[in-house]
Amino acid sequence: MDKKQQKEIKIMVLNEIEKTQKSIIDYKDMTVPEGLDDAVGRISRMDAINNKSITQAALRQAEEKLKKLNYVLSQIDHEGFGKCKRCGNQIPIGRIILMPQSVHCVRCAQ
Repeated sequence: MDKKQQKEIKIMVLNEIEKTQKSIIDYKDMTVPEGLDDAVGRISRMDAINNKSITQAALRQAEEKLKKLNYVLSQIDHEGFGKCKRCGNQIPIGRIILMPQSVHCVRCAQ
């Protein structure tokens, strides 16, 4: 991988980190507990609890993705970054962005 590609990946990862951080903030805002003073019906309260559960799961996934993106960012300048651990071929940039934890190309991951 040449320096130009590394720079492009770094920019993509930084952009993805920024988007993920914004998502985390939004998810945290959506998971704030509702006060008991709010007059809502039983069905509405059950729906709110269900939605909160789904949002909390999305929050956990976003936090995990952020951790992995930060790891990728720390590894970009190391030799061998972006190469498959099994076959040594270059891992496509799109795969690195979508699945930062991947150390194998698509063929070897199957």
